[in-house]
Amino acid sequence: MQQLGNSNFENYIGASEGFSEMAYQMTSHVLTLGYAVMLAGLLYFILTIKKVDKRFQMSNILSAVVMVSAFLLLYAQAGNWTSSFTFDIELGRYFLDPDGDLFNNGYRYLNWLIDVPMLLFQILFVVTLTKSKLSSIRNQFWFSGTMMIITGYIGQFYEVSDITWFLIWGAISTVFFFHILYLMKKVINEGKEGISTKGQKILSNIWILFLISWFLYPGAYLMPYLGGIDGFLYNESGVVGRQITYTIADVCSKVIYGVLLGNLAMTLSTKNKNEHKPA
Repeated sequence: MQQLGNSNFENYIGASEGFSEMAYQMTSHVLTLGYAVMLAGLLYFILTIKKVDKRFQMSNILSAVVMVSAFLLLYAQAGNWTSSFTFDIELGRYFLDPDGDLFNNGYRYLNWLIDVPMLLFQILFVVTLTKSKLSSIRNQFWFSGTMMIITGYIGQFYEVSDITWFLIWGAISTVFFFHILYLMKKVINEGKEGISTKGQKILSNIWILFLISWFLYPGAYLMPYLGGIDGFLYNESGVVGRQITYTIADVCSKVIYGVLLGNLAMTLSTKNKNEHKPA
């Protein structure tokens, strides 16, 4: 399968053993679910923008932009899946179409390159930093977020052709990943100061969600080798598992994260309204 070069392992599986009807349709459906949820999220963030104070509304606006970006690129990736494989009636399996496009997870990386900085900026429009300088945190978010995606994007092209470079680029991406976690924890800790218990609880939930959803991404990146080289996931199960993992991570880190930030903004808006009520 050397002719496939440094394409993603989904293509190698599709070219060699192919996909069963279940594996092919599950992947297709989960990709469709991914962009459908983004469209639903867009509607939610538009409808709830008036429920928060004007100073918090930029968070909703950024969520809406993230939803549009994710919808368009995940829609393109779902189409990329269906155009890459064709059904073999004799064998009863889906194989890589020699006349079609190669399947590429690069669509997700392009989406993250747009969305990750905005997702990180969002929280800065809701919380109040008590010690850190806003511009410094913002710039660090942008730099580490962008570099994390670019290095991961490069690395995923080597996941079959050169596992050494695949792991090297993945390790470089992970350095920026942990820097983002450090910054987010700092922002959340400072944001808890001086707000209600309810607001603090929402921020704690955001941190838990952030940790869980963001750690799913490196797991999906490494999916072909989680069972070892040519292990139990280097097959159609790994392909399905990777797309399910990416989709769950996207829904949690974009939609649910945005909803929680919106709830925090509503809580802070209610407090502000109560403080400005005439005695």
